[in-house]
Amino acid sequence: MPAPELVVYGSEVSYFTGKLEAYLRFKEIPYERRPMTMRLFRGVVPEKTGAAQMPAVELPDGRWMTDTTPIIAWLETQHPEPAVIPEDPLQAFLSRLLEDHADEWLWRPAMHYRWSYADGRRLLGERIVRELMTDIPLPHALKVLAIRRRQRGTYVRKDGVDARTRDHVEACYTRTLDQLSGVLERRQFFLGERPTLADFGFMGPLFRHFALDPTPARIMRNRAPAVWAWVARVWNARAGRLHGPLVEGVPPDWEPILDEIGATHLEHLCANAEAWKEGRRRFDVTIQGVGYRRLPTSRYRVWCLERLRAHFAALSEPAQGAARTLLEKHACWEPLWRVEGAASGLDPQGRAPFAPGERVYPA
Repeated sequence: MPAPELVVYGSEVSYFTGKLEAYLRFKEIPYERRPMTMRLFRGVVPEKTGAAQMPAVELPDGRWMTDTTPIIAWLETQHPEPAVIPEDPLQAFLSRLLEDHADEWLWRPAMHYRWSYADGRRLLGERIVRELMTDIPLPHALKVLAIRRRQRGTYVRKDGVDARTRDHVEACYTRTLDQLSGVLERRQFFLGERPTLADFGFMGPLFRHFALDPTPARIMRNRAPAVWAWVARVWNARAGRLHGPLVEGVPPDWEPILDEIGATHLEHLCANAEAWKEGRRRFDVTIQGVGYRRLPTSRYRVWCLERLRAHFAALSEPAQGAARTLLEKHACWEPLWRVEGAASGLDPQGRAPFAPGERVYPA
């Protein structure tokens, strides 16, 4: 077995650790995953990366990386073949948009299903304590109770999930299953016969949350078996044995996903950017007619919006025209540019994934 090229500090139940591991396995980049203990999470990782978040990646030369989106982008420069970012510029831009949607919008239903339902709380509370909290000198039962309360409070109740929004949050998940079924009943992967960035983006929520947590996994198996099979297919994918072509252009079955992005994720990014611009720590937003109240303002998500704009600006003029036409068709164009002057100030020198990190949720 080859010596690990990377050490990935994370968790076997972590949203973004699963996303990164799926990518590393496909690219056949040797790595070792080690548990993100509380000592690492509270001390070593913030010192090395600037933020207490997982996964964090240590390189053999002593450098550390954080944030899966720029980590994957950097690793693509070190391991360019086969590229997971499509060569076609329109496919590449829209793949980045889909990745951002999966990373940031589907986080809410993923956390809701894990911590709002008793079976998820019981299972995941135990697993997190046994994997990540062995270095905390407290009784096991007390640690389990504490992690359940913390996660449910921070990532459900304080992230806008309540009696008024719960049905909408769950409908976002079931619509996603229906949208992805329309893609994955036709093709092995999002763009053809090998996985690309869009696949790895969706592996964040769909692998170690929706496909493995009890309640959403049961829904996926019954409602979207093609998506269930895709999760295993991506986890098992290896570049050395997958050489098939990608489709040409943007397939029509992506259009319902783009409709969803325009109606949900980009509206949320805009409201967050307005709140950041005005110096508000929390904000309200109406998504598809449902009012979310007192959501936490995130500097990082302002940066996400900036990065999407930067990727668009980097396109050639013909590719920009094609992208704009498609974005306008799916109500994505106007919200992409709606908010002006909401500069995140994050990573101004463009050093990510080596720049100091920024938590998605404020402390």
